[in-house]
Amino acid sequence: MWLKFGIAPDGKLVCVEDVGSGKTELLCPYCYGKLTAKKGKIKQHHFAHFSATCLPVASRDFPILPLYDNFNIYLSRTDLAQLKLLWKEYGSINYPISPGLVTPGLLKAGIFHKNVCLTPPAYEFTNLGKIPVGALEFSLFNEVQEPLLLRKLLKLELAAKHALYKNAADKLYCLTDLTLYRAQFQRILSCSLYFLEIQTHIGTLYKIGVTARPIQQRLTEIETDLLIPYQTVAIQILGTWPHRGNVELYFKHRYHNYNYRIGSLTEYFKFGATDASAALHELQQMKDKGKDSGLILRK
Repeated sequence: MWLKFGIAPDGKLVCVEDVGSGKTELLCPYCYGKLTAKKGKIKQHHFAHFSATCLPVASRDFPILPLYDNFNIYLSRTDLAQLKLLWKEYGSINYPISPGLVTPGLLKAGIFHKNVCLTPPAYEFTNLGKIPVGALEFSLFNEVQEPLLLRKLLKLELAAKHALYKNAADKLYCLTDLTLYRAQFQRILSCSLYFLEIQTHIGTLYKIGVTARPIQQRLTEIETDLLIPYQTVAIQILGTWPHRGNVELYFKHRYHNYNYRIGSLTEYFKFGATDASAALHELQQMKDKGKDSGLILRK
């Protein structure tokens, strides 16, 4: 688990994605030690302490957003390998799975449900079970993820209230957990998802991304980035979806086979025309989302 937020001199929480790499003026939300932004190409971007990592950061499980940047549902390596094999052999053709092939770990994780209408009864993939293999459409992905996001929020709220009521030794840590989770949740809700088609002198690219600013501002930056490796750049906005920042990383997971790296830029894809149309259609099927869902901004 990685620390993604630090406290600015004005008391506001700042995400690691909003600062440059290296030493910062930000402080750890748990111990108020100084932080360095680690933004390499292998590990997730995160903050590290200047000196020794404090005990809360070293020992606590951070309150991360469910199914946001990890889609393996924390399966063991063995169960994940079995899941991928079963999807390849059975799930992709929607064929029932014999109970003898389903491990206890996969059942416990909710990957399968038993269809008792079949003779003999057999297992089928649940919507949750399709996420690790990137097989679930975006509209259904939202239906799976959103209840988990809200359930985690409620759990943290209750834990903080209980710790305050009991005057528990870790009450400040529980409050910080809740504060960090709310900050992450609000961040993805404040962003708009966008999907772009980009014509260059050597072919067509596509880009998925999120922004909390006007889209035209972001387009100017994208064009500046791409004019370095390409002679000409013409950008068309295929769609924008307010408050859908939660979908960006799942899009990358679902379409990772089409990913096209341009130096350090990782949000570009090379689709054929048919595949690009299918991805756009799938995005367009998502329901509109309100800014706070009536819950996240509650105090």
